[in-house]
Amino acid sequence: MTHLLIAIIYLAFISLGLPDAVFGGSWPTMYQEFGVPVSFAGIVTVIISLGTIVSSLQSDRMTYRFGTGKVTAMSVAMTAVALFGFSISHSFIELCLWAIPYGLGAGGVDASLNNYVAVHYSSRIMSWLHCMWGLGAMTGPYVLGFVLTSGGVWNTGYRIIALLQVVLTVVLVVSLPLWKNRQMVTNETGEEVPAQALSMKEILSIAGAKEIMVAFFCYCALEQTAGLWASSYMVLHKGVAESVAASYASMFYIGITVGRFLSGFITAKLNDKQMIRLGMSILAIGVIILFLPLSEYIALVAFILIGIGCAPIYPCIIHSTPDIFGADKSQAIVGVQMASAYVGSLLMPSVFGIIANHITVALLPLYLCAILVLMIVMYERLVKKTKSTL
Repeated sequence: MTHLLIAIIYLAFISLGLPDAVFGGSWPTMYQEFGVPVSFAGIVTVIISLGTIVSSLQSDRMTYRFGTGKVTAMSVAMTAVALFGFSISHSFIELCLWAIPYGLGAGGVDASLNNYVAVHYSSRIMSWLHCMWGLGAMTGPYVLGFVLTSGGVWNTGYRIIALLQVVLTVVLVVSLPLWKNRQMVTNETGEEVPAQALSMKEILSIAGAKEIMVAFFCYCALEQTAGLWASSYMVLHKGVAESVAASYASMFYIGITVGRFLSGFITAKLNDKQMIRLGMSILAIGVIILFLPLSEYIALVAFILIGIGCAPIYPCIIHSTPDIFGADKSQAIVGVQMASAYVGSLLMPSVFGIIANHITVALLPLYLCAILVLMIVMYERLVKKTKSTL
């Protein structure tokens, strides 16, 4: 039964990744149909991100009241309804309204499942969980591409993905007896204690909470900025053709996905702290190479290394959370981690956009380096403050 539940959790994360990259592929058609500027894609993205932040912050209370299985099922169902809403939208306002439940559902799945796996499974399972998200994110555009090349429209692509989410919702509801609830958890002393939802004030008063929030903010800011601006950097600074640069940028995400798959094996030899430091070291090498005034192919290697370096950091930070803070506090901590992650993903790529527009895109290596340094400082402060040996 344990293996069955793991398979269901993996399917849930594939479904989480499926629609993430579809919006970018369908927007060139959508904005013309809705009669809005192409830049309005940012409005939809902001609404979705705000929804994920809200649901992440509420994940502790929700999983305490309903249990992870029910929260996940409800969140996937909400996402399915939102994606179907996308498919029947005939105006930009309708799209924005449907983006609200989409963000709330996605954030609920992300925060609740991450903590559940961190508490109940090994670091290997966590690494492969995030590999499943990458698989979903890579599959989504192929689903849309198949629909469009077969003479269909973007709406059909969203309906297909919504249908897959409905099927997953049914599977999650059927699997509810397999999920462990949070009524009793084991604290850091090994005692069984009742699970309790924590307020934001209580969370921030926990030693190391602020440091892990900033470290997670920095990680997601770095990943999103590198992924979003890699193509523009190659075109505007390295002189690479746009069509070639797009494929180069995809190598960054392939590096993350492959890196997380390999991390699942490496975690058998290294603990979470060692994996995080290994990832940061590879990241630093990639950023340093990006500083060098060498050919476009060396820059490509740098982005691949940055992707590989990113791979173990996200899952290993989350997996170490119950061990650092205790299983009784982990859902609350993971919730604020997720919220910090979404803020970093939403804010920092836009900040670099302003820098690139008013100064130069060539500052990307320096920008990534500054974020990386802050992340390393915050993580080491976390380790020192919590005296973590993991």
